[in-house]
Amino acid sequence: MPIKWSALKVGEAMDMVEEFIDQTIEPLEQAKIVAIEARKIANIPQYVDGRLAGLIVNIERIDSIRSSIEAVRESLPIGAAAEEQVRIESGSQLVLVS
Repeated sequence: MPIKWSALKVGEAMDMVEEFIDQTIEPLEQAKIVAIEARKIANIPQYVDGRLAGLIVNIERIDSIRSSIEAVRESLPIGAAAEEQVRIESGSQLVLVS
């Protein structure tokens, strides 16, 4: 049974999301380093240290985002995007019914 939505477009959207995520890796790693160093500031209050630790954990959640992208890809029907691509490349043909 053919699907009525575009698995190809969803796959392409995940490719774009992944591209944007990849662009954030380096800045997030730099931010994590700065937050780790901030935790080493002398006499920092425990409540500030706790918030910095939370910030570091949130930065590390990039892996969770990657897992979510992969979960979307895995939920696509097997071969649906490739079938759709073939249909697009070969052009749509009208079916004549007599």
